[in-house]
Amino acid sequence: MTNRFFPEIHGKFGFGCMRFPKKGEEIDREQVCRMVDAFLEAGFNYFDTAHGYHSGMSETTLKAALTSRYPRDRFLLTDKLTEPYFRSEAEIRPFFESQLAACGVEYFDFYLMHAQNARNFEHFKACRAYETAFALKAEGKIRHVGISFHDTAETLENILKTYPEIEVVQIQFNYLDDGDDAVDSRRVYEVCAKHCKPVIVMEPIKGGTLTNLPAEAMAFCSAVEKSPAELALRYAAAPAQVFMVLSGMSALEQLQENVRFMADAMPLNEAEQDAVNKIRANLRSRKLVGCTGCRYCVDGCPMSILIPEMFKSLDFLHETHDWNQDRYYRKVLTVDHGKASDCVRCGACESICPQSLPIRDYLAQIAERFEKQE
Repeated sequence: MTNRFFPEIHGKFGFGCMRFPKKGEEIDREQVCRMVDAFLEAGFNYFDTAHGYHSGMSETTLKAALTSRYPRDRFLLTDKLTEPYFRSEAEIRPFFESQLAACGVEYFDFYLMHAQNARNFEHFKACRAYETAFALKAEGKIRHVGISFHDTAETLENILKTYPEIEVVQIQFNYLDDGDDAVDSRRVYEVCAKHCKPVIVMEPIKGGTLTNLPAEAMAFCSAVEKSPAELALRYAAAPAQVFMVLSGMSALEQLQENVRFMADAMPLNEAEQDAVNKIRANLRSRKLVGCTGCRYCVDGCPMSILIPEMFKSLDFLHETHDWNQDRYYRKVLTVDHGKASDCVRCGACESICPQSLPIRDYLAQIAERFEKQE
């Protein structure tokens, strides 16, 4: 499982820490410990987190489940600098130090400028965030500096030209988005290749969309005797510049399945690629919302609307015509949170959405569909 870009990394499969298993509203730390153990025992060692994941609990969970239980040379850890947590250059170092403390480490192997796009790149530049990260690298507190990215190929080109010292780029890449104009993943990948930047893949199963397939699409998986997760992860791992594929696993069983086939991460054969092409066509014909459930939109919503959950209800209703979704909307989604009709159309959600979804328009549709009889 040698990694050709970074020999210290074992294999091309990483543990994404944005979707830990939960018990009610709390992270199930006991299960996370078992998952960490199984991941390391399988020979992998790369973990990826950010301060905002699980509302600040991802980093401290890693301290409890990983960094306090294993010596530092058993794992590599990536963390990120995210826009809401600093307003000036002076605030970056204290925030960085708080992340080290929360994770229980003295350095990060990789540190990424988080969710870069044309808008927040200007904020990072104005606050000299990149320069601060490069200085921290020189001090030994960061091994490698990179970015995670959600925007067009042209924006990435500008960032890489401005800061050629960037070592890695984390992008959204999966077979459903490959060729999709909204995400622009293929062209973004090509910019990385042009600049010889190693690539980390996030959202290889698009927030679960590519594992929770409708029956018609599942039939194509069955025809090649592969699980949806295997097809999606191996597809994402295949491009030459990809050195890491992250999976946000929320159950021990998911992890055990994934490490089994990612040990060698073989490219898809002709029959498997044909199955993926058919699944892609099937999913695109359904015109579902395309939300990955990252929940960035929820954290910034002034009306506390559970946007991803509402999108799931709309998709589920569209697919199954299950009228219980009406009751779920009234009795669960909107009991302690805002209704879709409470949206004030401020646009905060759309400005941060990695999928570039027209969230306000979707919320208007949801209000029309679920609130029309109230």
